[in-house]
Amino acid sequence: MDEETEKMLYHVRTVLQGSGAHGFDHTERVVRLCETIGAREGANMRILIPAALFHDIARPLEEETGVPHEEEGGRMAEAFLRSVHYPEDCITGIVHAIRAHRYSSGLDPETLEARVLSDADNLDAMGAVGIARTFMQSGGQGRGIADATGHFHEKLLNLRDLMYTESARNIAERRHAFLVAFIEALDDETGARTPPE
Repeated sequence: MDEETEKMLYHVRTVLQGSGAHGFDHTERVVRLCETIGAREGANMRILIPAALFHDIARPLEEETGVPHEEEGGRMAEAFLRSVHYPEDCITGIVHAIRAHRYSSGLDPETLEARVLSDADNLDAMGAVGIARTFMQSGGQGRGIADATGHFHEKLLNLRDLMYTESARNIAERRHAFLVAFIEALDDETGARTPPE
């Protein structure tokens, strides 16, 4: 890892100290997915990796203030990157990727790097990790199993069809199948659906 990335990593880790559904552990997984998918798709890693590192940096602020984390995160990343003299021609792409990564932001990712980040973030909401994160989030908010399964049906089961890159679609197929099998088993066990006779 180069010195610039080390500085970014240290900065983001300092802000996102806790774990949780959107903690630093999530950021690390998204970075790893971006490294894999970005390499396969030919993304500019000087844009993609900083965007992945900073994509959720403003999550704690959103919880406090209600300001969308993708907007404030873009501002925070831009300020930090300028302060360390990161190449100016990369900063615009990084900020766009951060602002466009969120499932519900309504902003379309217009660059390959933004599409890869969106895919990586969505992939981390699928499969075994997605299930674990959903229950962490529900439990942390004092909600139960029904709330978590509602989230599966409202959002997570839709993510497979929202992937932009071929590499992410391949990963999404496996994670989606695992998610479907889990939900079917959970629905059977909780009585949410009638088991076949």
